[in-house]
Amino acid sequence: MDLKVIHNLKYLESENFFLIAGPCAIEGEEMALKIAESCVKICDKLKVPYVFKGSYKKANRSRIDSFSGIGDKKALSILKKIKDHFNVPVITDIHNENDAQIAAEYVDILQIPAFLVRQTDLLVAAAKTNKVINLKKGQFMSPESMQFAVDKIFNSGNQNVMITERGTMFGYQDLVVDFRGIPTMKSYATTILDVTHSLQKPNQTSGVTGGLPDMIETIARAGIVNEVDGLFIETHFDPENALSDGKNMLPIKSLEKILSRLISIRETINSFKS
Repeated sequence: MDLKVIHNLKYLESENFFLIAGPCAIEGEEMALKIAESCVKICDKLKVPYVFKGSYKKANRSRIDSFSGIGDKKALSILKKIKDHFNVPVITDIHNENDAQIAAEYVDILQIPAFLVRQTDLLVAAAKTNKVINLKKGQFMSPESMQFAVDKIFNSGNQNVMITERGTMFGYQDLVVDFRGIPTMKSYATTILDVTHSLQKPNQTSGVTGGLPDMIETIARAGIVNEVDGLFIETHFDPENALSDGKNMLPIKSLEKILSRLISIRETINSFKS
């Protein structure tokens, strides 16, 4: 996919990876704007193409009392405000066919959650919006099987599709990233590594997902070495008190240093191609 199709994606000439970053969920306007502002400043400084990420609702919570959102229209309006105010593309998840057309009015990229990536009706509905579609690889799926998810988008008349690796289930409470899958998926579509979700510790007895945030830079480095096109990193000013997935989020104060080191690695990898 030509990344120029993503509305307002800057710095493509920099040869950096692109970054999808933001909070797991939109908790409110102030926090979302604050996170967006920080990410935009960092990415402008480092010339990293940037997409703001925030889920307008969380439909796949472990417990019925888990935070699921502040209201669909309210959260979608915040995403559009970020898009318009900072002139950056925005991405959000959808969970059923009706969500596709609604969310498409507010955002640039529709994301299909990993648990739902085999749902044909959902993928077709997303594709028909003509938005860019980001397919999260199911934790239960092989890299090769993602070809068929991509084909569902293509066969629905939309050529703008990305794949995101987010780890594979390893037992009941762990995920691993098989980096052999990166070149395989890159042969199908633009490929992103979801660093923070790959470090989740799901199915905790508490009903709250755990994580390994200390490993974020380790996994991100491996992704850059293996030439992923983009990185996906959930970030927050106060991960410990985030309302969703705080256990595997990156503190935003660490984002610039990590990105700077990753850029150096990308520059080295690019030099081998000269």
